[in-house]
Amino acid sequence: MAQATAVAHERFASPGINVAHVSKSFLVNGATVEALRDINLVVEPGSFTSLIGPSGCGKSTLLRLIAGLETADGGRIHVGDGPVRGPGLDRGVVFQDHRLFPWLSVERNILLSLRRTAHSEAHKRKIVRDLLTLVGLTGFEHAQPHQLSGGMAQRAAIARALAPHPDILLLDEPFGALDSLTRTRLQNEFLRIWEHEGITMVMVTHDVEEAVFLSDRIAIIEPRPGRVRRLLDVQFDRPRRRSDPAFVALKEEILADLNTVEQ
Repeated sequence: MAQATAVAHERFASPGINVAHVSKSFLVNGATVEALRDINLVVEPGSFTSLIGPSGCGKSTLLRLIAGLETADGGRIHVGDGPVRGPGLDRGVVFQDHRLFPWLSVERNILLSLRRTAHSEAHKRKIVRDLLTLVGLTGFEHAQPHQLSGGMAQRAAIARALAPHPDILLLDEPFGALDSLTRTRLQNEFLRIWEHEGITMVMVTHDVEEAVFLSDRIAIIEPRPGRVRRLLDVQFDRPRRRSDPAFVALKEEILADLNTVEQ
């Protein structure tokens, strides 16, 4: 495992995730659609795991199950020693669309995520200030979402997800709507935030290069119904260079595997 991640594991005690024999179906137009079948996945504490696979393979469904936004038909999901029974402050979620409330300032959007905590108002505002510094948005406390660029809005969404100090951050294509330059910059910023916070990350992405750049482990999901086809440990030390031959070779290996899945 990458050296930087090993250090994070020694400094922090975020829980891992255990997905065991999980299945999920939906009723669509009167017909049952099997989204996931017998999914098994272990996410190590403090690690960064990416889920990749073709559209419709159930990646986002699995993420929503871990978040407690959906309920599995069978199997179990544990975070740490406890089962997932619904949403909780221990799990933050960041979507592709930043989903900031357009009528609230950046500060008030983040404060809203702290409404269920027992912190005083003064402490909540300190948390917001600290997070805005962490994500590079100091000075934009009173800006509204429409006044931010796409990358800045997504930084605000990440700050909002981090505000309750979750043990786990779940990311559903968090950089998918951004241009390539902003995406690359935000990937680097996000690695810095992850290493600073030391929490467990699970990210859905279609971008293989992004998965190799960010992850400790990559789960390739095959479709109809979704199952874990392959687990790959990414053992490159950080910081990673996308032009390194080993990096390029792993990326090409995964792309070839995905092309086989889609045939």
